[in-house]
Amino acid sequence: MEATNLETVPDCYLVMGVSGSGKSTVGAALAQALGLEFVDGDDLHPAANKAKMAAGIALDDDDRAPWLAAIGDVLARGRVVVACSALKRRYRDVLRQSAPQLHLIDLHGTRELLLSRLAGRTHEYMPASLLNSQLSTLEAPSSDEHPISFDVTIAPTDIVASILSQVAS
Repeated sequence: MEATNLETVPDCYLVMGVSGSGKSTVGAALAQALGLEFVDGDDLHPAANKAKMAAGIALDDDDRAPWLAAIGDVLARGRVVVACSALKRRYRDVLRQSAPQLHLIDLHGTRELLLSRLAGRTHEYMPASLLNSQLSTLEAPSSDEHPISFDVTIAPTDIVASILSQVAS
């Protein structure tokens, strides 16, 4: 990857998408490239949320509220890349209240590709059966959110290189 002047790039990123989109992979690589902390939003779910999802039950807005607050606290510190589904506009708006300069990286793919990725992994509490719920909840970012969007058929290293190129310019 091309060297990036770290003093000129933003310091707060949210890598969003449904399960299987590569949020954690891209987020960790981006954080490493920028010398920022990486936080996987999954690690911030309360135990009750994890238990609910492990049982195959989709979270509702009330379940997500404390999780989004915890993510907002992390984003408010700055110098961080966070991987978080951020499925709805209002969730992203809540996160922007904590980090107004938040840069949004949107990862998306076809249901079939996402299912094939989920079939090849084991997750502590996110079964593939919840993908349809996530896809039906997902509100793609609108242009006023200024997302940098990627189809996840692109290799994660290429996605990170593209992000670095875009934020450095």
